[in-house]
Amino acid sequence: MNIVLLSGGSGSRLWPLSNEARSKQFLKILKSDQGIQQSMVQRVYEQLGKSGYKKDIFVATNKVQVDSIRDQLGESIELIIEPERRNTWPAIALSIAYLYYKKKKNKDDVVTVLPIDSYAENAYFGCLTELEKVIADNVVDLALLGVVPTFPTEKYGYIIPEKNTIKIDDSKTSIVYPVRMFKEKPNFKEAQKFINEDNALWNCGIFAFKIGYILEKISEYINFSSYEDVLNKYAQLEKTSFDYAVVEKTQRVAVVRYDGMWKDLGTWNVLCEEISDASIGNAALSEDIENTHVINELEIPTLVLGISDAVVVATYDGILVADKKESPKIKNYLDDRNARPMHEKRRWGEYAVLELSNTEDDKQVLTKKMRIYAGKNISYQFHQYRSEIWIITEGKGMFVKNDCLYEVKSGDVLKINIGDKHAIKAFDDITMIEVQIGKPLIEEDIIRIEKDWDKILNICK
Repeated sequence: MNIVLLSGGSGSRLWPLSNEARSKQFLKILKSDQGIQQSMVQRVYEQLGKSGYKKDIFVATNKVQVDSIRDQLGESIELIIEPERRNTWPAIALSIAYLYYKKKKNKDDVVTVLPIDSYAENAYFGCLTELEKVIADNVVDLALLGVVPTFPTEKYGYIIPEKNTIKIDDSKTSIVYPVRMFKEKPNFKEAQKFINEDNALWNCGIFAFKIGYILEKISEYINFSSYEDVLNKYAQLEKTSFDYAVVEKTQRVAVVRYDGMWKDLGTWNVLCEEISDASIGNAALSEDIENTHVINELEIPTLVLGISDAVVVATYDGILVADKKESPKIKNYLDDRNARPMHEKRRWGEYAVLELSNTEDDKQVLTKKMRIYAGKNISYQFHQYRSEIWIITEGKGMFVKNDCLYEVKSGDVLKINIGDKHAIKAFDDITMIEVQIGKPLIEEDIIRIEKDWDKILNICK
């Protein structure tokens, strides 16, 4: 079976810890069985391995998240990169074209798609075998995984099954139902009725199908004969969810029933249930506080006194102080925000924006604090619109400028003009202040020459 993990979205309901560049699935605020901090991405990948899926795993994502995925899952993970964000249907369509044309998979091969930030027990991932069996036996065209609800909620979509089950030969379980209908985020009373009277299941966003079936669906939108065709015509695919574009229009659909732990960790009140430490970072709470969590990424201390049932988060992107039960409303107040991310993780390290200002001659000045991890390097690159000044405050490394090599250390000041080719590698962790001067100051103003350090050295020779 082929597995496609969908990684997208900014996780705005977990502001200010998540942003466009640092989505919720990459936040290392969970703990593994060994007590090590890990992200949702790392947890899902580990659970898939425990369930026997160690190969044929692909990640569909956008270019903004590439560095984060490779940093957390390793350089060998195979990525399918969207040219632009267009919801789950185009992302899945592109993935199927990639598997068929680039990986030479067969039309009868089964693919299972799931969110990369699923949070459940290991048995949940064991159900993927059941989905594969349903599709491989040609029982239906689409199979979904449905979670037995633990309470009525307006947050999720619901799958309404038929009353009769489908018998699958050699299946571990016979709890597979034809699907009668779908209901997207009903009100509380409707949800209660669906659960009590119709044995409704939560739609957790897991789908299984044959490659050939989705190729036929893509052909309803565009003409194509290669992966490049689908990639180049990506904007012509309807910007909608896979549920609306395919699932709800398919006649032969089944759902595999899963009765176990599953959560959507998309809001602070739910996420905090899985955070074992009351405080993370430079924070302190008074002893009389109950059910309050504090996360502080800033160097200044955060002190919380006498406030229970709250979440307090301080980052370079902003500060949140919220009653936990009110925290799901965050998105309502952020819809009109287009501010650039102030903190990003990259394959070479991380940075935080300290200040953005304008000069009298109408130029912009952006000041960052950067950390380059030992053994990592920034790619050999140049800029068209900005000059830079690097002030190394800690660590040692090798600096490249216009094909010449220089050893650098704490206290060195490096000037980079517009058009200067430059790169740096850290021998041990390097901390430095970067000052960008120019207009416009955008992350896209990077012309990369080479990423691999050994190849950069060959260029210098």
